[in-house]
Amino acid sequence: MIMKVANPIYDVVFKYLMEDERIARTILSALLKKDVVRVEMRAHEYSNDERDSLSVFRIDFGATVRDADGVESLTLVELQKTWVETETLRFRQYLGVQYRSPKNVRDGYAVPMVAIYLLGHKVGAIEEPVLYVSHDCRDYYERRVEKGLPDPFVESLTHDSIIVQIPRLHGQINNRLDKVLSIFDQSRRDCDDEQLLSIDERAYSDDSDMERILHRLTMAAADADMRHRMDVEDEYFSIIEKRDTEILMKDKQLAEKNVQLAEKTEQLAEKNVQLAEKTEQLAEKTEQLLQQQAILRKSVLALKAAMTTEQIAATLGITTDEVERLSKE
Repeated sequence: MIMKVANPIYDVVFKYLMEDERIARTILSALLKKDVVRVEMRAHEYSNDERDSLSVFRIDFGATVRDADGVESLTLVELQKTWVETETLRFRQYLGVQYRSPKNVRDGYAVPMVAIYLLGHKVGAIEEPVLYVSHDCRDYYERRVEKGLPDPFVESLTHDSIIVQIPRLHGQINNRLDKVLSIFDQSRRDCDDEQLLSIDERAYSDDSDMERILHRLTMAAADADMRHRMDVEDEYFSIIEKRDTEILMKDKQLAEKNVQLAEKTEQLAEKNVQLAEKTEQLAEKTEQLLQQQAILRKSVLALKAAMTTEQIAATLGITTDEVERLSKE
């Protein structure tokens, strides 16, 4: 049976989803590939920042993780979600806040942290929908160091990251994480209402955790206030998209004008080169003319004593006026 549920790509829906502790554990357990037994959403650590420029939604969790030996440990999870392409500096600034916070220190060491990025856009040509970026320790010879690790000092200074490219989710379910992330698969958007996803609930009938997620998303879809806030997000991103389109058009026009200006500058440079060549040629011709005039004057002066003005003009092939002028120079 196909059911309509609210699209968790919306900030308001995602926040509503993650406020359910069991659902938060389900999603974080799948992403971390660990048994998350308790989740605490940090008070006042939810924000939707920079509404006038871009949207970065973030929630900070204190996740208690149980290992195979039954030992429990605390991990700080910094979850950030965005619809639009965002400069990485923004993400780094949020992480910096967590590194500086004294409440994230236990027994003199920082609580281990994992950064999760849910991106509404693709990252370059990377095709994998989920990337696990993990640190490891190596010696000078690139040999992995395992003895004594993990160490709280080392863990205090580094963190792992998980990057989810939502547009790369295409409905294929091969493991637990695929199943959990399938609720974000935008290829399932309802053709008549992009605020909704069309989900085949039979695919999750044997999974109580997933049924709980679908139930909560169904309630969100039926909540009038929730739908109104989704409309607000749509309006906001419509404005952002329109603004970005206008900026792209202006950038394109500016780039075209710059190309035209570069072409005109090149043409002007070519004309300047041609003008310089003509000026040089004119200077050479002027020099030749002056030399010819000097020779002609010497000839006139040499013939002056033996010939009349008319005879000199006829001999040199010039006018009598030119003979008179050359005689006086």
